[in-house]
Amino acid sequence: MSSKRVYNFSAGPSMLPEEVLTKAASELLNYENSGMSVMEMSHRSKVYDGIITAAEAKLRSVMAIPEDYAVLFLQGGATSQFTMVPMNLATKSGVADYTLTGVFSKKSYQEGKRFCDARIAYDSKEENYSRLPKQEELVLTPHADYFHMCENNTIYGSKWSYLPETNGVPIVSDMSSCILSEPVDVAKYGVIYAGAQKNMGPAGLTVVIVRKDLLGEPQEKTPVMYGYKLMAENNSMYNTPPTYGIYILKLVLEWVESLGGLTAMQKRNQEKAALLYDFLDQSNLFQGKIQKDSRSMMNVTFVTGDADLDAAFVAEAAAAGFVNLKGHRLVGGMRASIYNAMPLQGVKDLVDFMAKFEAEHK
Repeated sequence: MSSKRVYNFSAGPSMLPEEVLTKAASELLNYENSGMSVMEMSHRSKVYDGIITAAEAKLRSVMAIPEDYAVLFLQGGATSQFTMVPMNLATKSGVADYTLTGVFSKKSYQEGKRFCDARIAYDSKEENYSRLPKQEELVLTPHADYFHMCENNTIYGSKWSYLPETNGVPIVSDMSSCILSEPVDVAKYGVIYAGAQKNMGPAGLTVVIVRKDLLGEPQEKTPVMYGYKLMAENNSMYNTPPTYGIYILKLVLEWVESLGGLTAMQKRNQEKAALLYDFLDQSNLFQGKIQKDSRSMMNVTFVTGDADLDAAFVAEAAAAGFVNLKGHRLVGGMRASIYNAMPLQGVKDLVDFMAKFEAEHK
């Protein structure tokens, strides 16, 4: 790692692979002898068509996305999907099931209530979102238009370890903080959506993968920019897409391919997460906040039990080059986001620093 760069444990926007940044820098002023930057070129140009076409093809290859799924490159972040999902999918029974397992899943439910009969299939608020539900704990609506879940909870640091059985009801998954971290069976989902700024690229790009049979007419008065069908029919080009973000996604996908794809990425991520969780499990100072069977590979949350000591740790860590370890303002403590681009060495160095801090604060 460059001596001038820090280990960035931010939950998002997060660090990008240095190989990607280096490649982007080399092409910044003149992309493939076009005489201009990708940021400057028309999204309708032949050269940019090559970029967006390659980005979609690589995403389909890396994630093994079936042909009967559309890939959309949109704007508005994952938060815009809290609105777009019910507007496009809650068109038959008008009922949708939501699992409330953290901050963003709750926000998606609150937004969903504005556009459909949103029902709570599970809520772990009483347990401070410290675990995810078992299948038998889900209260499902047989005729629901969709079942919504946030697969990885960035703020609390939890991750679903299984895909719920919904008896044919399409599963809609917010994968913002875990997409590209491991293989997934796309065919088991109705819709997958993700903001790019954690594992895919810079903020500003949102990726939506939607089964084509769900691309029906949206609810009446749905804003034109919020219709999945229209965006799919126009290959994400109804208006100017987030061109540079799509270009960086292409480079990230090339990097993922160079490492061996999502199976290899999963192995890397498991090794990093195990290293940090193993330390937390034996530590006398730091404690993890999520039950073991619900732990996230991407976002590791922990505390010392003393708010002042937490603050001291965050400050000393930052001074040592481990930045953005402060937990979300709603929950406090610490959070180490160890997305794909975080190298194993970064986690090893963090664990060494934590051990040193613990020894100094017995």
